[in-house]
Amino acid sequence: MALRTIDLHVSVGDKEILHGINIEIHPGELRVIMGPNGSGKTSLAMALMGHSSYKVTKGRIILDGEDITSLPPHERALRGLFLVFQNPVEIPGVRLEEILKLSIKKRLGGKECPDIRERIESEAKMIGLTKEHLERGVNVGFSGGEKKRGEILQAKILRPKYVIMDEPDSGLDVDGIRIVADVIKELVSTGRSVLLITHYPRVLEYVEPDHVYVLYKGRIVAEGGMELVERINREGFKWIEESREEKKD
Repeated sequence: MALRTIDLHVSVGDKEILHGINIEIHPGELRVIMGPNGSGKTSLAMALMGHSSYKVTKGRIILDGEDITSLPPHERALRGLFLVFQNPVEIPGVRLEEILKLSIKKRLGGKECPDIRERIESEAKMIGLTKEHLERGVNVGFSGGEKKRGEILQAKILRPKYVIMDEPDSGLDVDGIRIVADVIKELVSTGRSVLLITHYPRVLEYVEPDHVYVLYKGRIVAEGGMELVERINREGFKWIEESREEKKD
């Protein structure tokens, strides 16, 4: 049981963005992908979810032993993948509460969940969203922080097997970052897996990853544990570029 990529190459238009990515994440793990802006982190998230603009030109994406490289996004979601977007879009006319109810019903094979409304309201309150937020169109009129909380709420309610979080801590205050950390802990403790994508180490002050990948210019250039996070915290990402220049020499 795992989500893994094997020699994954991804292009946007005629330009290759990712060059031979090999990562894997197992049930109950928190794995982190760090890297500077423009390194390909969001491209990897989109490719994992099957976004049509991100074409896999070589390699495979394997989910629990099944090759899902060619599956559309909704099929990947049904198999347990979920993406917390970096920049959540607005969906006018579709209430946040309603989309959560419909998603749960789909997961249950069309069966109703009688206490779902109470659960949604309770979970929303815990992360700082009100009934008014639930009754609005998805992300319509939400602040940046509220949009991130809405994405986190969906992950809490749907409890997918594998949660990809694309910079969920960006634009959040300290309380928001702690909420993200608490949700990560909750998901991992119940056997879910979280692939956290970030270029800030702030949220990692509250959760410790099982493994860290450093992505730079579309390639995994380093792997390890908290020692990588601590180095990035001290030095930023400049050391990556310097070390690669030394290798060229």
